Formats: sequence, structure tokens, C-alpha cells
Amino acid sequence: MWKNSCMGKNTAIPGEIKSKDGTRMILIPAGEFWMGSPAGIGKDNERPRHRVFIDAFYMDEHEVTFDQYDRFCVATGRRMVDDEEWGRGDRPVINVTWFDADAYSKWAGKRLPTEAEWERACRGGSDSPFFFGSNASELAEYAWYSQNAEGTTYPVCSKKPNPFGLFDMHGNVWEWCADWYGENYYAGCPPENPHGPPGGKFRVLRGGSWFSDADGLRAAHRSWLFLDHRNYVNGFRCAKTP
Repeated sequence: MWKNSCMGKNTAIPGEIKSKDGTRMILIPAGEFWMGSPAGIGKDNERPRHRVFIDAFYMDEHEVTFDQYDRFCVATGRRMVDDEEWGRGDRPVINVTWFDADAYSKWAGKRLPTEAEWERACRGGSDSPFFFGSNASELAEYAWYSQNAEGTTYPVCSKKPNPFGLFDMHGNVWEWCADWYGENYYAGCPPENPHGPPGGKFRVLRGGSWFSDADGLRAAHRSWLFLDHRNYVNGFRCAKTP
């Protein structure tokens, strides 16, 4: 278990900061990467694969937990969300709408990541389907998903991190992004710091969850949902501009 290398650890990582909610944030360096999937891999909405440059940004080391979200609710007078009787504490918060995630991010002095930032952070410098490579049989070392989760979430940071030092970028809970969803957005995606379409009906979700199969955990996999929808597979993490 890798929990001790995440929550409660005092050892500093170069470029890290601590945010208002106590989460360590990792500096993701500026750089260019391949976004999406090549022909023959993934789904149509992941193509065309294209080069994208992203400015440096900070990303939460782990998904927002129930402990953190509950403190936000107490501070702002919001209703606490259901934990499905799985437990609260350092499990990732679930049953949050996009509006909930956006409000928390702003309260914590942060924001939701763009879809491009999320994929850049997830990949950790890789071009493979998963940040550790292409072999889905290795997922259990890094992710909680349908093959090992047994129908529930798990405390954040209990699997191995990606090369940037981020935990649960594959699995545990889907993560809300800032962008509106556009099925064909990649065909005209700006080459620098894209922020998604100007409007739409849905917001983007990334990363897969405890309920997803291996395909849903790929770094390029895209999902979407109505902004006011909440369920037991969705959570989020925050980003911040330096």
C-alpha cells in the first residue's frame, strides 16, 4: 500500500505547494504531448490524435476526499453528499455534480482542470494507453477498477502513483473537468492550452472508476455527463495556475 507516500507525508517534492484544503499539489511542467488515440485504438471521439502544448500548472496529488468535502460543506452551509455506506474519511468524495465540484474548487482557491491538462497530467510523459504502458494486466498495481474493487471506492493514494507523483489517475472515481464536451472537438482543437467548446449540454469526465473496465481507464478515454447529475462513480480533483 502506498498511502504513507501521499496523505500525511512531510517530504517535499520539487515544485510542490500545499493548498487551502491541505492537499499537496504537484507542478506539472509546461510541455507538448500527443492528446487522444491513434487509428485502431480507442473510440471515434478520441481522434484525431493531435499535438497539444500545455503551460505549467499544479494538479492535486489525489482526488478530493470526503474529509475535505465535508469541511467545505460545514464552512459553506451546503448539504453533505451520500457515501453509499462505504465510509467517508480519506475515500474520494462521490455523488457530486459538476456544480458541486466547481464550487469546491473555487472555495479552495483552485479550479477544475481542463480536459487537456487532465490528460497531460495522467500520461506523465507517456504516449501509451496507460501511463505505465500498454499491458492492462498491470492495472491492479495502479488502479481500483472493476477487476479488483469489489463494488466500492477505496482510500486515495492506496495504489502506486504515476510518473508525476499523482495517485488514482486511472480508476477509483471519474473526475470532472472544466470543459464542455464536444464529440468532434479534436478535429479543430487549438494547439495550445485548449479549453474545450464554448458551450454544450455536458461536461467532460476523465479517468474511469471502480466500476469501469480496463478500456474505460485509458488515458485518452473520454466520458461526459449532465452538469447536475450525481452518482456513486463520479468525483474530482483540482488544478491551479501558478
